[in-house]
Amino acid sequence: MPVSSDMPDDVIILHDALQKIRDTFGTPNKRISHPFREGQGVGLTLNLKNCGTALRFLQVHLQQCYPGEPITLDGDPRLMERDGKPTSQTTSALILHGIDVPVEPNESPYITMSRRIMSEGVSELMNEGIEADWSAAAFWYEYVAIHGGEMLLEGLKENSLQGDRVVADIYAKYFGVQTIFTSKGAQISNVQSKISNIKSVSLDFERIPDLYPAIALTCEKLSIALNATGTERLRFKESDRLEAVRLHEVRNDHRMAMALMAADYIRPNLNEFYDRPLDAQSGEALHPEGKEIQTIISKSYPQFAEILQQIHHNSRRSADGQPTVKYNVASLSISHITPIKGVNDDNLGKKHALSKLIHAADTEYVWLHDDDVEWPKASERPNLTIPKGKEQSPDLIILPLRMESAHGVGSSLLERLQIAEYAAIQELTMRMAKKGQAVMCSGANLIVKREVWLACEAELHPEIPSGDDMFLLEAVKRHGYKIGVIDEPDYTAIVRPQTTWRAFFRQRMRWAGKAPKYTDKDIIRCGALVAAANILQILCPLIILIKFPIEYNLIRKRLTPPFREGSGVGLFFVALLLEIVYPIYLLISLLGGLFSRRAW
Repeated sequence: MPVSSDMPDDVIILHDALQKIRDTFGTPNKRISHPFREGQGVGLTLNLKNCGTALRFLQVHLQQCYPGEPITLDGDPRLMERDGKPTSQTTSALILHGIDVPVEPNESPYITMSRRIMSEGVSELMNEGIEADWSAAAFWYEYVAIHGGEMLLEGLKENSLQGDRVVADIYAKYFGVQTIFTSKGAQISNVQSKISNIKSVSLDFERIPDLYPAIALTCEKLSIALNATGTERLRFKESDRLEAVRLHEVRNDHRMAMALMAADYIRPNLNEFYDRPLDAQSGEALHPEGKEIQTIISKSYPQFAEILQQIHHNSRRSADGQPTVKYNVASLSISHITPIKGVNDDNLGKKHALSKLIHAADTEYVWLHDDDVEWPKASERPNLTIPKGKEQSPDLIILPLRMESAHGVGSSLLERLQIAEYAAIQELTMRMAKKGQAVMCSGANLIVKREVWLACEAELHPEIPSGDDMFLLEAVKRHGYKIGVIDEPDYTAIVRPQTTWRAFFRQRMRWAGKAPKYTDKDIIRCGALVAAANILQILCPLIILIKFPIEYNLIRKRLTPPFREGSGVGLFFVALLLEIVYPIYLLISLLGGLFSRRAW
């Protein structure tokens, strides 16, 4: 079989090693003379890098076909450190060399494949077409489970002998990723809404060790507890994968690199450096640079980073399957607009400040912020630009917000209730926007074309102090402008909860006060549904049995791990308490908002 440079390094390394052996010593049936037999030279050394597959096969091959020849197998330090006990690859190599290996109950699918090759012949299997690698497909299942959407994985077969074929069943059962097999391969899509709210997964990885990184990080990203057994061999793979997963480290391990990329812990930008956090003790970077990453994943899947980079730069899919544009850091400049009371509003309110600042801007886009927002990286605001291309650039881009207490998980029940409520609001905001039915946005983190804002300025209801963002959204939809979404951690601004009940109700009344002016049918429909559901809950408390699972799922999807895992009052209790008191607080906010006209 011809070998090309785009094939996995494992294939190339084994092919080159076999070729060097044949060139030096001849075929097993026809040896050639060489200086090593005459005592000249030190023999042939084969560098297998970190290729365990080549090592296992060649150990058997040299013993069976070239016994006594001065051939040394060498490689990376990690390869030489790995457990020397026979594995399924060793047994497979014996079978491929014609050794009669007794069939054992519950033997590895890897061994079963080897037996089939020997019984049916390579040419017969080639006629059926070479099947794609199910262990590599695991990282696309991971990606779709975490980010949503769908994709076609060409060359995968439903009736496969590969042990890692079970990844399709695992992701269908636990993570809501459906697989439909066609003549071209496996069409996978995210249908999480069709599965129950799974809180924990128990799996035995003894026969599927290569699936552990993808599944473990999927569970982590989806806030699902993983009870893993049969993980003893994972400490002796290309890295100690148990430790590497826990620390989110690549460790020169191709599967760890791809699993971390699919989970967005490192980014597939091969032309630039990755985010490179430093180890607290050694001070060394935990992740390699982009080019090093490509070298690492070339061991089994050279095209992975390139494909993932294209997905990131072109389009992504949300959990509900709707397309979401991922905007590349590229060409156009953006002005950051932050209205500050008493500084740039001339004491005339936020809308006056926005108008003044946006009229003075000289960029195509403006990025709106509230003056009290913060960023995850110590006030380091992300640098985003919108590229020009075949796709029409969006006119308004909705970005995410996250409510966090200055005290971590929250110093009071009030703060924790607000954080939970805000998480549900944000999850609903993003889901509806991705469906093309945007019903909410926030001026605390919003990007809009300057000319679009100016065109809509007269429709922002200057008589109402609040609502610069929601009235802008209505106007944008009314005029048919294009709305985009970026739902990414790097572009998530942090807002703080109110610290007193008085401030809390004043804020909510201000939000509710603009409701009578809404004209957009999606916004009105959403608001009416929320109000009706909560009024119904007051009249019939048992309705909470239907409402709570839905809203609890929204909260869990959006909350960050520190809140979910923090000590003190648990998330479930906080969410349940919020569900109980929400109808009452909603009515107070609506009624108070109708009479409240407090300035910004």
